[in-house]
Amino acid sequence: MFGGFDYAVLERALPLLWQGMLFTLQLTGLAICGGVFFGTLLALMRLSPFRPVSFFAASYVNFFRSLPLILVIFWFYFLVPKMLGWPIGGFYSVLIAFVMFEAAYYCEIIRAGIQSVTRAQVHAGSALGLTYGQTMRLIILPQAFRNMLPVLLTQSIIMFQDTSLVYVVGLKDFLTTADLIANRDNRPVELFIFAAVVYFVLCLIGSTSARRLQRTYAI
Repeated sequence: MFGGFDYAVLERALPLLWQGMLFTLQLTGLAICGGVFFGTLLALMRLSPFRPVSFFAASYVNFFRSLPLILVIFWFYFLVPKMLGWPIGGFYSVLIAFVMFEAAYYCEIIRAGIQSVTRAQVHAGSALGLTYGQTMRLIILPQAFRNMLPVLLTQSIIMFQDTSLVYVVGLKDFLTTADLIANRDNRPVELFIFAAVVYFVLCLIGSTSARRLQRTYAI
């Protein structure tokens, strides 16, 4: 099978593959930042004693977690621009879709992390004269993020893999670029094996880091 493996094809394809990987990493990084930010807000809303606020956050989370990501991408690429009356652009469409979709998952992770911090910490903040917001920002959230960092990293790895779905709207991520080059040069074996190795190595590094963090914080 590997007797006719053409390494020169990979060498010629590296510049284009690198551009595709930069797109994948850029989308992943921005989606993680946006997802964690809005996920934190949603988690605080879910824990709010004000029922309408917690109900809205719970409805948002349940709604997006009940949908396939590819459908959400279609919505923001095809339907939302028509509703708004102006184009959003391919990259920003999928970025918004990823942020809103992943925020629902990050919300549940962050909510569990906040609830893992004992109520005594809240009472300690009140005893020091801190407001609820100051207690959350200075005491609860730092400890919560420390507890949930391995799970956040695992979810980020899943999202990195999910970025390959942008092919449905014609954007050229790493996997789509490999597919285009494979069809152009008629060398699918070399390109898809290389893509699989790259995904495996990057995800293995992330998974190993998550396990190390989990062991460290467990201690």
